[in-house]
Amino acid sequence: MESAGPSPALRLAWRRLAQAPFVLAIVVVGAFLLLEAAPGDAVDAYVASLGGDAGFVHDLRTRWGLDRSAPTRFLLYLAGLATGDFGWSVAFGRPVLDVILERLPVTLALAAAATALAFALGTGLGILAGARPGGPLDRLLSALALLLNAVPSFWLGLLLGLLFAVRLRWLPLAGIETIGVHYTGLARLLDTARHLVLPTLTLGLVYAALYLRLVRAGMVEAWRSDFVRAARAKGIARRRLVLRHVARNALLPVVTMLGLQSATLIGGSVVVESVFAVPGLGRLAAEAVTQRDLPLLLGIVIVAASLVLIVNLVVDLLYARLDPRVELGHRSP
Repeated sequence: MESAGPSPALRLAWRRLAQAPFVLAIVVVGAFLLLEAAPGDAVDAYVASLGGDAGFVHDLRTRWGLDRSAPTRFLLYLAGLATGDFGWSVAFGRPVLDVILERLPVTLALAAAATALAFALGTGLGILAGARPGGPLDRLLSALALLLNAVPSFWLGLLLGLLFAVRLRWLPLAGIETIGVHYTGLARLLDTARHLVLPTLTLGLVYAALYLRLVRAGMVEAWRSDFVRAARAKGIARRRLVLRHVARNALLPVVTMLGLQSATLIGGSVVVESVFAVPGLGRLAAEAVTQRDLPLLLGIVIVAASLVLIVNLVVDLLYARLDPRVELGHRSP
């Protein structure tokens, strides 16, 4: 009796893992070339803020290894990366990996909370809008989605901060924890959660509007399909028809968009983390750009690309779970 081969999910996971090193290599090379082409370096940024004569600039450039050619620095960086060494951050005076791991949990918590909020709110409201296309509720929710899509994230963050932090004083305006109060355990967790409410709302509401429109459009299309007409002819209750047949098919593009939006969450968090002074990976990237800290920027790009690869693998598996007709690893665009 022949033994069964690996499951489709396992084959997909191995295929994605085999592709990951090549994708990361392209990301590293492309990021290095782009950052190298940008004017100035860490020494220029340092001298511009603190000053220094030509001798000091020369000594600093030698100490930081910036006197070497770009190919030499890139090869040295790759050699260190092969051993797990992400380099030294000249802006923070610490290993790059230590700085990133210190900031990464904040961004992961913010991205996870914003994604969960956007998915739950966007799909829920999208189902309500698509349940009766053209109805009053559909028109109201569609107008709300267009309004949220038109609002820049930084402006929405400022409005939410003005309302909930300045006027109502319900939530803290900035930071990740209360300054001067040393909470521990559950109290610290709740304090951090309160500080993340406004950034989560800012990111989540923008993406919720997109998911609302996707679900609503998918449901409008599903209502016209033959299998829905057949289900209605069989006398299936409308509530079951909406949830089990129409909405399920409308979720497929939303799941695909979740994978595509995983990369933009890092970019969006740069603005939101700057508005609310959240010490996360996005704000760290902005600080690294200001200081021209090339090793730190490359480390952030590598970590962000790795997270995107992981999220897309999860999305592929979830997509195939929602629609068994789609073969794993061959998701339609």
